[in-house]
Amino acid sequence: MPVVDQRSAPRTPRRHPAPRPAAGRGPSPRGRVHGLWPYALIAPAVGGMLYLLVYPLVRAVLISFQDFRLRQLIAGDAEFVGLRNYRTLLSDPRFWEVVRRTFLFMAINVALIMVIATLVALMVERLGRIGRTVVLSSLVLAWAMPVVAATTVFQWLFHSEFGIVNWSLISLGFESFDRYPWFADGTAAFAILVTLIVWQSVPFAAITLYSALTTVPLELYESARLDGAGAGRVFRSVTFPILRPIFLLVISLEVIWTFKAFVQIWVMTRGGPGDATTILPVYAVQTALSGQRYDLGSAASMVTVVLMSGVLVLYFRQMLRQEDETR
Repeated sequence: MPVVDQRSAPRTPRRHPAPRPAAGRGPSPRGRVHGLWPYALIAPAVGGMLYLLVYPLVRAVLISFQDFRLRQLIAGDAEFVGLRNYRTLLSDPRFWEVVRRTFLFMAINVALIMVIATLVALMVERLGRIGRTVVLSSLVLAWAMPVVAATTVFQWLFHSEFGIVNWSLISLGFESFDRYPWFADGTAAFAILVTLIVWQSVPFAAITLYSALTTVPLELYESARLDGAGAGRVFRSVTFPILRPIFLLVISLEVIWTFKAFVQIWVMTRGGPGDATTILPVYAVQTALSGQRYDLGSAASMVTVVLMSGVLVLYFRQMLRQEDETR
């Protein structure tokens, strides 16, 4: 029988059993502290968000179901009235006219913003380094201008007596624009506000779209041009299909931006002349301040939130459906 040399035989390492936790003993206090530390770091941000966003929304919802006027604001004894404020609001013909104007205002602004921003992004992509730097810097400066400051500048541009717009038109021979009151004409005031919103919104959209354009592979453009495709066909067949999610995201952000454009309208026209520039946020503030009907103003604000959420839900459903079809 052969004798096996035990010195040359491989030795199996001995496995020591893992230490078992003592019965009835949980994690150490030090481990619990380390586990709670991430939550402690984000707690201030979460608390601030709840106080600044969630609490006002919940408070507005409660007020919309109450009889809440100046007396209740001081005494604090508001009475719940159910859906009475919403019935009063929805039975007001002026409210539905404001809703129609709000959607018209939103559609015009979003369409102009996306068309101009796309053209600017395509132009920046074709510029050299110096030209690209100048255009992008100008867009950033325009984007960084405070909303109230930009609105005040537009007010002075279209001032009836000292505005440069009237002076330029008169210099070109249009004498009928001498002391022309732009903000007394509803259509003119609406057009000025659209111009202001578009001017303020194009920089963000253009920079975002340009950043997305830089991610499109150049080989796709070269292949399309070799096949004889022009600039329009290249955009429709190559650029837009690849960047469709970015386009949809920018459109959704611009819908939110234009839907809640309150500061520009309130500073420039306060919704006038008449109701020519009154959209839902302005209508809510007018209702709350004109007769101290804070309940109706809160109801109008809640309807605004619901309408804007409905538009975005329908839009995102369409976006997801298109993504499923392309897979």
